[in-house]
Amino acid sequence: MSVEQRPAESAPPLVPLHCLRHAEPGPPRLAALPTGTPVWLVSRHADVRQVLTDPRLNRALLYAPDAPPVSLTPNLLDDPDTLLNLDGAEHQQLRRTVQRAFTPRAIARWRPWVASVVEGLLDDLIDHGSPADLIAEYTRPLPVAVISRLMGLDGLDLKRLGHWSDHALSATAYSAEAIAAAMGEFGRFAAELIAERRARPGDDLVSGLLAAAQESGGIAEPHLVSLVVGLVVAGHETTMTTLGNAMVYLLGDGREAWQRLAGDEEGASAAAEQLLRAIPLGDTEALPGLLRRAAEDVEIGGVAIPAGAVVAADTGSANHDPAVYRHALAESLFAPLGTPSLTFGAGPHHCLGAWLARMELELALHRLARRLPGLRLAEGPAAIEWREGLLTRSPLALRVTW
Repeated sequence: MSVEQRPAESAPPLVPLHCLRHAEPGPPRLAALPTGTPVWLVSRHADVRQVLTDPRLNRALLYAPDAPPVSLTPNLLDDPDTLLNLDGAEHQQLRRTVQRAFTPRAIARWRPWVASVVEGLLDDLIDHGSPADLIAEYTRPLPVAVISRLMGLDGLDLKRLGHWSDHALSATAYSAEAIAAAMGEFGRFAAELIAERRARPGDDLVSGLLAAAQESGGIAEPHLVSLVVGLVVAGHETTMTTLGNAMVYLLGDGREAWQRLAGDEEGASAAAEQLLRAIPLGDTEALPGLLRRAAEDVEIGGVAIPAGAVVAADTGSANHDPAVYRHALAESLFAPLGTPSLTFGAGPHHCLGAWLARMELELALHRLARRLPGLRLAEGPAAIEWREGLLTRSPLALRVTW
């Protein structure tokens, strides 16, 4: 049979994200993005941290007029009006309008309410009975409920939100036209929400943002709209993804840890940190790392990076750097992190919602293990269907029994 006559080989099955192999940490090396643009891949923990904190490497330059293309189909991450893609004084002003709501002290005030949401979802899950889909009944509705309450979005259509979020983080799943259309709808929703809260302020994050923006001397409307869109997406998508992938590990390869999660809330807090470190949000094929562009010549890990070059900080590899994290996840799950992970980034673009995500993950895992100590997968990990074509990857469904 000739090569042309052979049937196309099917793609290999996807493995759970905790099973991914990460790049061996080493000096920065030159590769290419899917667009063909050259990119310097940075993998060592110290080097990745430098990329994320060095002001000579920034986000805004990725979208300068002379910038090479960094994505095949632009998504939310490519919007130059987002907080993610601003730098310097403009970025600091916009970040100050929102960061008050996400300090550790502010998040701690939400803990009793988040715990009550967790318990309510567990009541519903148990009333539904075994077997059940843990994604549909627990890991997806929890972060949606939290961000909806925080932003005053009670009653938001979950299918509509899912449609917008999938397009916002699309890598290959949707066309550029489909992404632009969905982001247009999302932006109009955010603009209408802002107008409504201006007319009738409440005790919610959007109203607080508008008040803070006015105090700071005003913020451009496109920046406010993009900020609201970004908060809605980041406020539920990453937590949902992390929690779903953590459950794949804990009910599979990490099953021996389940009983300890149930009885030890402090241990659950340490486990949440380790899971956040060790299990990435997605594969690296579409996005090999957090991208920056050099404003001037800079040395990283002994390698000279020229001005104008694109750099990818591979936080997944950095979070497994054996020079920093010496033990496998199974051996260190309940151990405190000696060195903070880079899951939430570092420097001026460190994730605003990091403390909220930590709290949700910790409570969700501890309370679920306590209420359902006999929880187990109804099917093996090989049967899991995955959300694909996005910058994040998580189970579409996770059938469990008890």
